[in-house]
Amino acid sequence: MIYQPRIVDAQLDDLIRMLPAVVLEGAKAVGKTATAERRAAETFSLDRENTRRTIMSDPSLVLRGRPPTLIDEWQRVPAVWDEVRYAVDHGDGAGRFLLAGSAQPSKAANLHSGAGRMVSLTMRPMSLPERAVEEPTISFSELLSGTRPAVEGATELGVGDYAELIVASGFPGICSAEAPARPHLLNGYIRRIVEHDILALGAGVRRPSALLAWLAAYGAATATTASYSNLLDAATPGVDAKPSKEAAAAYRDLLTRMWILEPLPAWTPSFAHLRRLGQAPKHHLVDPALAARLVGATVGSLVRGTSEPQLRRDTTFLSALFESLATQTVRVLAEPHMAAVSHLRMRGGEREIDLIVARDDLRVLAIEVKMGSDIGPRDVAHLHWLEGELPGRVLDKVVLTAGRFAHRRPDGVAVVPLALLGP
Repeated sequence: MIYQPRIVDAQLDDLIRMLPAVVLEGAKAVGKTATAERRAAETFSLDRENTRRTIMSDPSLVLRGRPPTLIDEWQRVPAVWDEVRYAVDHGDGAGRFLLAGSAQPSKAANLHSGAGRMVSLTMRPMSLPERAVEEPTISFSELLSGTRPAVEGATELGVGDYAELIVASGFPGICSAEAPARPHLLNGYIRRIVEHDILALGAGVRRPSALLAWLAAYGAATATTASYSNLLDAATPGVDAKPSKEAAAAYRDLLTRMWILEPLPAWTPSFAHLRRLGQAPKHHLVDPALAARLVGATVGSLVRGTSEPQLRRDTTFLSALFESLATQTVRVLAEPHMAAVSHLRMRGGEREIDLIVARDDLRVLAIEVKMGSDIGPRDVAHLHWLEGELPGRVLDKVVLTAGRFAHRRPDGVAVVPLALLGP
């Protein structure tokens, strides 16, 4: 498969040039190995049984690799972390180690943090600009700069096209496959998580079917702040022997450690005078295609409607998936800027902003996500409210849409078709 350049590439190259050890993290199949191997002189693949057994018998063997040495799926032998940390502490130069991992070891692994020595980057499924579905005309970097750049451009993509992009997924090996094969590949990905990958973490799940039901309920709650107790009820309707809250919390912990769940935290700035801000995260899977697959959504059911009970509000669910796709893309674009992405919601729900991108200087880019192309005063009211509450701190106000045309409204809000947003 031809390598598709990733937005993380330039950042990764800079860090390898400056630092002795860089950790590339993310869910399985996002492309970490392909990206890392392009930079490695030697690779230890710890997901291969023979290599893993050899390194388990003597973790210091990884120190003999030619630099840059890639240790792939390092979490399968957590002891290599401390070997690398020790080497870095004792003066190994820049570009010595590159670690890639698709899960975080449990706290029981008792690893030293590596803080100040080993820097981590998160790699996600391919964003829209990485999939090259359209030539971007609006720069995320310029929006985040606060210069309020001109916004222009047009795309032929419509709602149906975005539905197809959502179900195709951003996993390189899945979205590059022929369309009829993709649902089978996604089903296999989900089954592997539930039946195999969790076991590789040393965690046992007594009832994989209960975990799968909970994961499907989480997917159905995409882009909402539904309580975990409501998710538990949705996962087991009409069932008396529900998983305990402790079991559900364990599911959540395991899936988060594997980067399968990537909840969007609530924005709670310490500097602002805002009151009654909610604390609940918004629910997102690492790829909205997983959410669609878990509830059996197809392009046809999302766009044309369906009689299936779980998708009767199909337009609402498509809007949630579109918001999840936008969130994924913004997270990828924000990573090189070390900008934090979160959401804003007042406790009563009277004020909500889908995405807040905060720079280190505490100034923010405020983004709403609206699938419709007709953006009216109600759609931008909360953006204007935030700018009034935080004078001088809002870098720009943006609405990401599934519409055709990019423009600035007379009130200064940038209306940007998602496909036209790039680095």
